[in-house]
Amino acid sequence: MASVVDICNSALNQIGASNIIALTEDSKAARLCNQRYEFVRDATFRAHPWNSLTTRVALAPDTATPVFEFTKQFTLPTDPFCLRVLGLSDANILYRIEGRKLLCNESTIQMLYIARVTDINEYDPLLTETLAAALASDLAYPLVGSSALGANMYSLYQTKLTEARFVDATEDNAINTSVVNESRTVAADTFINSRF
Repeated sequence: MASVVDICNSALNQIGASNIIALTEDSKAARLCNQRYEFVRDATFRAHPWNSLTTRVALAPDTATPVFEFTKQFTLPTDPFCLRVLGLSDANILYRIEGRKLLCNESTIQMLYIARVTDINEYDPLLTETLAAALASDLAYPLVGSSALGANMYSLYQTKLTEARFVDATEDNAINTSVVNESRTVAADTFINSRF
């Protein structure tokens, strides 16, 4: 079974640092991993609509209402914690996220969102690789003192993220081959370039 330490060690290996046994051990690498892992994980989760983190929920409105513009507000889920709203079941519903609230004019909503999943065994393997690369980019300068290595690791992170976006997007049954963006659509040239 994979663990947070496994992801941290993958990141440490990429920058040439020594492995750790636990996040609580008395080493600079462990202290930095312990300090930075959750921040980097959540940022990586928000960077893409990961299929393995996507959750659906139906929400009822809060008793309090917005002061103006919208008539209803909904508290974003905390179990599992909502990191990014991907959309509502009806694309015609106008809404806005303000703090931990979703504001709109509907009485109930069905929402798709990216959840803060902490069980690493639920992650897609490409998400795990992308997360390790993001962490390597974050740790490169504090551990190795090399901004050039940090830049190389950030480039690796971007490459891993692009690969993961492509694979995630191709798991839908209706692929739009004319555009590419974060809403799970893939450009035709993405397929062509993937063959090289």
